[in-house]
Amino acid sequence: MKKHIKNLIVSSLVIAGLSTTVHSAENYPENPVRIIVPYSAGGGSDSVSRALAEALKPKFPKGIAVENRTGGAGSVGMSYGMHAKPNGGTITMVVPELVMLPHFGNGGDIDYKKFKHLAIVNSGYAAITVPADSPYKTLDSLLKDANDKDLLFGNSGTGSIWHIAGVGMEKAANVEFNHIPFKGSSAAITSLLGKHLDAVSVSYAEVASQVDAGLLRTLAVLAPHRLSGAPDVPTAKELGYDVAIGTWRGYSVPVDTPDYIVNYLTDAILEAAKSDAFKTFMAVSNNDVDIIGPEEFEKKIQREDKIYAELISGL
Repeated sequence: MKKHIKNLIVSSLVIAGLSTTVHSAENYPENPVRIIVPYSAGGGSDSVSRALAEALKPKFPKGIAVENRTGGAGSVGMSYGMHAKPNGGTITMVVPELVMLPHFGNGGDIDYKKFKHLAIVNSGYAAITVPADSPYKTLDSLLKDANDKDLLFGNSGTGSIWHIAGVGMEKAANVEFNHIPFKGSSAAITSLLGKHLDAVSVSYAEVASQVDAGLLRTLAVLAPHRLSGAPDVPTAKELGYDVAIGTWRGYSVPVDTPDYIVNYLTDAILEAAKSDAFKTFMAVSNNDVDIIGPEEFEKKIQREDKIYAELISGL
């Protein structure tokens, strides 16, 4: 009899545990969700994430919002998201810096293996941009003065993809820039608009509105082909400089996040990225939609970890 009662108690506990798990899966998300963006408000990463959050709202009835946590060329925000509770309450926007910064030795504790990677929604390439009234009308004229005039070249932070793009440009042209780091692209662009810099290396999408307004001028894009949103802007390769460097923007959660939450978030992001509202925003803002699911996302990160290890070791 005692053994029978014991078995009944154990069975009840197992059933209760299973019931709790099913209940949690059915009710996620039962709390507000936030997307951590590791760069400042107003930049490309921020604007893409806010557009995605807007498209995700139907899947998150308790609310979903962007939270900016800046510093360390993105490492501060990515580390914060990496250490968040693995309950689906925090999604982190991750970028190539996730695998680049550790090879610089200034990435803090960020580690791509401590995330489960959901999906990539966007990619883009660097654009070499100057003030509209700059004396530099072409990329060649800018590069010609680079060594003699100690040109101030802004980027989104030391070790960031746009810093690497600037380094790639100077190496391809055999010149040297005075690299000036900022806490995100928007801060660098603001400084350029204030005539405190000679040029910046950020994505074309981040300067497109100021270019259209006649405030800035893009001299070249570091892309394998001309951009659809800027067909009149030459590539560096066209001009004789063999360099093409860009970024991607994806979303990840802490590695211990349960699979049912990971699956829910992945499906929601992939659906949102294909929505008309998101695609319209991306087109208007000169951002390219580039959708990559979790398996290829993981493989891409592993490949780039090896690529940047080799590239950065040579700096």
